[in-house]
Amino acid sequence: MDELTTLLDALWRDYSAINPQAERIHALLEARGETIRNDHVAFRTFAHPGIGIEALAAPFVRLGYAPAGDYVFPEKKLTARHYKHPDARHPKVFISQIHMDQLSAGARSMLLGLINRIPPGFTAKPGWLATGRPWAIDHSTYEALGRESEYAAWLSAFGFRANHFTVFANALRTFPGLKELNHFLKANGFRLNSAGGEIKGSPGIYLEQSSTLANEASVDFIGGPRVVPGCYYEFARRYPMPDGKLFQGFNEKSADKIFESTDRGTR
Repeated sequence: MDELTTLLDALWRDYSAINPQAERIHALLEARGETIRNDHVAFRTFAHPGIGIEALAAPFVRLGYAPAGDYVFPEKKLTARHYKHPDARHPKVFISQIHMDQLSAGARSMLLGLINRIPPGFTAKPGWLATGRPWAIDHSTYEALGRESEYAAWLSAFGFRANHFTVFANALRTFPGLKELNHFLKANGFRLNSAGGEIKGSPGIYLEQSSTLANEASVDFIGGPRVVPGCYYEFARRYPMPDGKLFQGFNEKSADKIFESTDRGTR
């Protein structure tokens, strides 16, 4: 097994343990004869030295990935970048980061308190992108962060790991489009993110996306475990551009709503 496959497998194992709905969806699709291809894997982090986008991208860049697009989400105080591999069979990597200098002094202080507990050498460890949270946190801090930024709250609870994987819907043979796939998922008991509509985007912008709502996950907080929204599963359908090539980027308006798959208010 090559190094990239090893990394992606480790990320999937960690992710699917938090989000078992992903394995159930795989089983349902495979029972229809489908082969699942991964469009992209996404991460969340802080815009902070040593743990920003470049730090999370470094293991992938070393394995051949290169920057392919930058994105800004002003309302959520985020920026993001996606990376692609020369071999299109490998998934894209989408990494976003929250800009703490745009948060209140209280939220910024809470997040810096977490960051300052990251052990020296943490990001030098193999597989650190699938190790989760290197700090302890109490549920009241999580709740306080969530009142200002759902993104910051999720990151404080779950740390460094894949936030979601994405089914490349173009590779599915038994679903003409995302509408039919979404209907199938709902018929099998999965709840979808309806923020901005169940399908975000359109063929006119060469990309459609939908996603489940984040699976409820038990998190060990100081004082005991609590159940909070964890990871979700996304579905992306790409369309050809005027040159005939499939669009390989992302759309900020659509991605902004996909982020809300982990919001507590969507439960």
